[in-house]
Amino acid sequence: MSAPPLVICLHGLFFTGHEMFLLRRRLERAGYRTLRFHYPSRRMSPPEVAGRLARLVQELGEERVHFVAHSLGGLVLRHLYHDRPQLPPGRAVTLGTPHQGSCVARELARRRPGRWLLGASIRQGLLGDLPPWPASRELGIIAGTLPLGLGRLICELPQPNDGAVSLEETHLPGASGHVMVRASHLGLLWSPRCARMCIEFLRFGRFLPQ
Repeated sequence: MSAPPLVICLHGLFFTGHEMFLLRRRLERAGYRTLRFHYPSRRMSPPEVAGRLARLVQELGEERVHFVAHSLGGLVLRHLYHDRPQLPPGRAVTLGTPHQGSCVARELARRRPGRWLLGASIRQGLLGDLPPWPASRELGIIAGTLPLGLGRLICELPQPNDGAVSLEETHLPGASGHVMVRASHLGLLWSPRCARMCIEFLRFGRFLPQ
């Protein structure tokens, strides 16, 4: 009997992946195995993290690997799939990822303390300069629309937004689907509806009509 499909979960800037425990539990109840992938989000750039992630996938030796990535983690996937097209088959879902670059990060990066705070995440990451999404990979995008977060104090985020990333920043040409959830940036990880949509996309490669 084959093992359940594997989902690797990637966290965002400043986090460790432990905050994704509830989402991981819901994925596991739906029949998936999950793996938390931790990386030093301030010390390594997204392309560097993608290289480490690619080595992990190779070591695992799975025939199929899915990904669920929050915020900056989705930008790591952009580099992973672009630079390593030979990866095993699998689908990806990004939650609150600023695929068009981050207004908040751009504002912070204008000053030295902000650049220090963001660290390596701005190199081919939060400021843009990202590779396109490969047409051969199915990508589902989930965006939050509950504007609760410190990002609104840093720059004037267009409406709607999740308190850190605006809806327009989450769009990406080539994605298979894009949906909105009434949740804040961090709240996407705890939203039951967001979890259901992740599971839908991992199963079917599309979001079902609401």
